[in-house]
Amino acid sequence: MRITYRGDYALRAVLNLAMHYNQGVVTIHELAKRADAPAKFLEQVLLDLKKGGFVESKRGTNGGYLLSRHPKNIKMGEVVRFIDGPIEPIACVEERYSGCKSMPACVLRNVCKEVAVATSNIVDKVTFEDLAFKAKTGKKETVYSI
Repeated sequence: MRITYRGDYALRAVLNLAMHYNQGVVTIHELAKRADAPAKFLEQVLLDLKKGGFVESKRGTNGGYLLSRHPKNIKMGEVVRFIDGPIEPIACVEERYSGCKSMPACVLRNVCKEVAVATSNIVDKVTFEDLAFKAKTGKKETVYSI
Protein backbone atom coordinates (compact mmCIF):
# COMPACT_ATOMS: atom_id res chain seq x y z
CA MET A 1 0.00 0.00 0.00
CA ARG A 2 1.29 3.40 -0.91
CA ILE A 3 -0.52 6.49 0.27
CA THR A 4 -0.81 9.12 -2.47
CA TYR A 5 -0.02 12.81 -2.00
CA ARG A 6 -3.78 13.36 -1.84
CA GLY A 7 -4.04 10.77 0.94
CA ASP A 8 -1.04 12.24 2.76
CA TYR A 9 -2.54 15.74 2.72
CA ALA A 10 -5.92 14.36 3.80
CA LEU A 11 -4.31 12.64 6.78
CA ARG A 12 -2.37 15.79 7.69
CA ALA A 13 -5.50 17.96 7.44
CA VAL A 14 -7.62 15.63 9.58
CA LEU A 15 -4.80 15.32 12.12
CA ASN A 16 -4.42 19.09 12.30
CA LEU A 17 -8.15 19.58 12.76
CA ALA A 18 -8.09 16.86 15.44
CA MET A 19 -5.30 18.69 17.26
CA HIS A 20 -7.47 21.82 17.32
CA TYR A 21 -10.79 20.10 17.95
CA ASN A 22 -13.34 22.28 19.79
CA GLN A 23 -11.27 25.40 19.07
CA GLY A 24 -13.42 26.66 16.19
CA VAL A 25 -12.83 26.66 12.48
CA VAL A 26 -9.43 26.68 10.81
CA THR A 27 -9.01 28.60 7.56
CA ILE A 28 -7.74 26.86 4.44
CA HIS A 29 -4.62 29.03 4.47
CA GLU A 30 -3.85 28.21 8.11
CA LEU A 31 -4.40 24.50 7.44
CA ALA A 32 -2.17 24.65 4.36
CA LYS A 33 0.57 26.34 6.38
CA ARG A 34 0.31 23.84 9.24
CA ALA A 35 0.17 20.84 6.90
CA ASP A 36 2.91 22.20 4.62
CA ALA A 37 0.57 21.69 1.67
CA PRO A 38 -0.39 23.79 -1.37
CA ALA A 39 -3.62 25.64 -0.46
CA LYS A 40 -5.36 25.00 -3.81
CA PHE A 41 -4.63 21.27 -3.70
CA LEU A 42 -5.60 21.05 -0.04
CA GLU A 43 -8.87 22.79 -0.85
CA GLN A 44 -9.73 19.96 -3.28
CA VAL A 45 -8.76 17.36 -0.68
CA LEU A 46 -10.95 19.07 1.93
CA LEU A 47 -13.90 19.01 -0.47
CA ASP A 48 -13.42 15.25 -0.76
CA LEU A 49 -13.18 14.93 3.02
CA LYS A 50 -16.39 16.94 3.30
CA LYS A 51 -18.15 14.56 0.89
CA GLY A 52 -16.90 11.67 3.02
CA GLY A 53 -18.37 13.17 6.18
CA PHE A 54 -15.02 13.80 7.87
CA VAL A 55 -15.07 17.61 7.86
CA GLU A 56 -17.55 20.47 7.75
CA SER A 57 -17.02 23.89 6.28
CA LYS A 58 -18.28 27.24 7.50
CA ARG A 59 -18.64 30.04 4.97
CA GLY A 60 -17.98 33.72 5.36
CA THR A 61 -15.23 35.97 6.66
CA ASN A 62 -14.86 33.83 9.77
CA GLY A 63 -15.19 30.63 7.78
CA GLY A 64 -13.01 27.59 7.59
CA TYR A 65 -13.01 23.87 8.32
CA LEU A 66 -13.57 21.68 11.35
CA LEU A 67 -14.07 17.99 11.98
CA SER A 68 -17.63 16.75 11.61
CA ARG A 69 -17.05 13.99 14.19
CA HIS A 70 -15.04 13.68 17.37
CA PRO A 71 -11.43 12.63 16.61
CA LYS A 72 -11.92 9.43 18.65
CA ASN A 73 -14.59 8.41 16.11
CA ILE A 74 -12.41 8.81 13.02
CA LYS A 75 -9.98 6.01 12.26
CA MET A 76 -6.92 6.46 10.09
CA GLY A 77 -8.04 3.53 7.91
CA GLU A 78 -11.34 5.24 7.09
CA VAL A 79 -9.58 8.29 5.70
CA VAL A 80 -6.98 6.24 3.79
CA ARG A 81 -9.64 4.06 2.15
CA PHE A 82 -11.92 6.99 1.35
CA ILE A 83 -9.18 8.98 -0.37
CA ASP A 84 -6.91 6.26 -1.81
CA GLY A 85 -9.16 3.20 -2.05
CA PRO A 86 -8.63 -0.29 -0.65
CA ILE A 87 -5.52 -1.29 1.24
CA GLU A 88 -4.04 -3.78 -1.20
CA PRO A 89 -0.30 -4.12 -1.83
CA ILE A 90 -0.94 -5.71 -5.26
CA ALA A 91 -4.03 -5.94 -7.47
CA CYS A 92 -4.54 -9.69 -7.11
CA VAL A 93 -5.35 -9.33 -3.40
CA GLU A 94 -8.80 -8.12 -4.42
CA GLU A 95 -11.25 -11.05 -4.42
CA ARG A 96 -12.72 -10.18 -7.85
CA TYR A 97 -9.30 -10.12 -9.53
CA SER A 98 -8.98 -12.68 -12.33
CA GLY A 99 -5.90 -11.55 -14.25
CA CYS A 100 -3.54 -14.37 -13.27
CA LYS A 101 -3.68 -18.06 -14.19
CA SER A 102 -1.66 -19.20 -11.17
CA MET A 103 -3.70 -17.18 -8.68
CA PRO A 104 -5.21 -20.08 -6.67
CA ALA A 105 -1.77 -21.42 -5.73
CA CYS A 106 0.14 -18.16 -5.73
CA VAL A 107 2.31 -17.71 -2.65
CA LEU A 108 2.88 -14.03 -3.46
CA ARG A 109 -0.85 -13.38 -3.33
CA ASN A 110 -1.16 -15.15 0.01
CA VAL A 111 1.67 -13.13 1.56
CA CYS A 112 0.28 -9.89 0.13
CA LYS A 113 -3.14 -10.74 1.58
CA GLU A 114 -1.48 -11.11 4.98
CA VAL A 115 0.24 -7.74 4.49
CA ALA A 116 -3.12 -6.14 3.62
CA VAL A 117 -4.79 -7.66 6.69
CA ALA A 118 -1.93 -6.63 9.00
CA THR A 119 -1.89 -3.08 7.62
CA SER A 120 -5.67 -2.83 7.93
CA ASN A 121 -5.54 -4.05 11.51
CA ILE A 122 -3.16 -1.24 12.40
CA VAL A 123 -4.79 1.67 10.57
CA ASP A 124 -8.26 0.56 11.67
CA LYS A 125 -7.15 0.68 15.30
CA VAL A 126 -5.59 4.14 15.25
CA THR A 127 -7.93 7.08 15.87
CA PHE A 128 -7.18 10.71 15.17
CA GLU A 129 -7.58 11.33 18.89
CA ASP A 130 -4.63 8.94 19.42
CA LEU A 131 -2.60 10.67 16.73
CA ALA A 132 -3.41 14.16 18.03
CA PHE A 133 -2.34 13.16 21.54
CA LYS A 134 0.96 11.77 20.24
CA ALA A 135 1.55 14.86 18.11
CA LYS A 136 0.85 17.21 21.03
CA THR A 137 2.93 15.30 23.56
CA GLY A 138 5.77 14.46 21.20
CA LYS A 139 5.32 10.73 21.81
CA LYS A 140 6.80 9.01 18.78
CA GLU A 141 7.14 5.35 19.62
CA THR A 142 4.12 3.13 19.28
CA VAL A 143 4.13 -0.64 19.40
CA TYR A 144 1.44 -2.36 17.37
CA SER A 145 1.20 -6.09 17.83
CA ILE A 146 -0.77 -8.22 15.46
